[in-house]
Amino acid sequence: MPDVVKIGTRGSQLALWQARWVQSAIRLRNPSLLIEIVTVKTLGDKILDTPLAMVGGKGLFVKEIEEALMDGRVDLAVHSLKDMPADIPAGLCIGPIPQRENPHDVLISKSGRTLAQLPDGARIGTSSLRRAAQLLHIRPDVAILPLRGNLDTRIRKLETEDIDAIVLAAAGLKRLGLANTITEYLDSSIMLPAVGQGALCLELRKDDARTAEVVAGLNHSETQAVVRGERAFLNRLEGGCQIPIAAHGAVNNGRFCLQGLVANLDGSVIVRDKFSGPVAESAKVGITLAERLLSMGAKEILDELKANEHAPTQR
Repeated sequence: MPDVVKIGTRGSQLALWQARWVQSAIRLRNPSLLIEIVTVKTLGDKILDTPLAMVGGKGLFVKEIEEALMDGRVDLAVHSLKDMPADIPAGLCIGPIPQRENPHDVLISKSGRTLAQLPDGARIGTSSLRRAAQLLHIRPDVAILPLRGNLDTRIRKLETEDIDAIVLAAAGLKRLGLANTITEYLDSSIMLPAVGQGALCLELRKDDARTAEVVAGLNHSETQAVVRGERAFLNRLEGGCQIPIAAHGAVNNGRFCLQGLVANLDGSVIVRDKFSGPVAESAKVGITLAERLLSMGAKEILDELKANEHAPTQR
């Protein structure tokens, strides 16, 4: 066993909560092990005055942490799985996946009104193209306002700026004890979540058997199978983090069921379907669903967005 395990993480309140949760989980199994948390500032943390849709690129919230992992400054990286690009750098791998928190999105409104109750022309803040497209699909009358910053910053902006509501991930709010701020949980029929949303990603070096042994007990097999299917869906679409792609998988009656969609930016076109299969073949289910969507018109949406040299990034 290593004498010290260094965990790399972003410095946001939520990221630190996640890293400390992993730190505590490891310590329960290895009480004599010294576990340090190392904060790393990512490009996504540095660019705060530009909408994510204008930044572009992949791995905005993970690249610098992966670099610290590769050069040995940290032994383990803790990410939000939804921030992970489809491709993992050579020499690294996704390790155990702990049990997932609620994967859905939620609405927080000033007035306490639900999405359906918001008035015509309501101003909704979100930095996510995936969320924006689905909001506009069901409520084409609303105005979408870019909303950057950490979770607590975004909640504060709801009160300080001319915004009627914001959409956030339920998982982060629940982890930080802010579930009481939620106005409405958005059903997956209205808002499919991001691939991997609500799950943590433990990333490590492939050749680091000692750290792999330390974290081995943190895996939740059902969550691992579900997110494997969701990420296979994303990888087959070759979308990375560039376009409005969403997926939500679950195990029902012993089978893996996956819903997925691809949308254009204004939500006027959404290609959506679902597919199911054995849990052990979740990756195959994800690939099959992606191919179904491609044949249903998603390819044309993807081609158009990829042709744009300023292809936007979602979270």
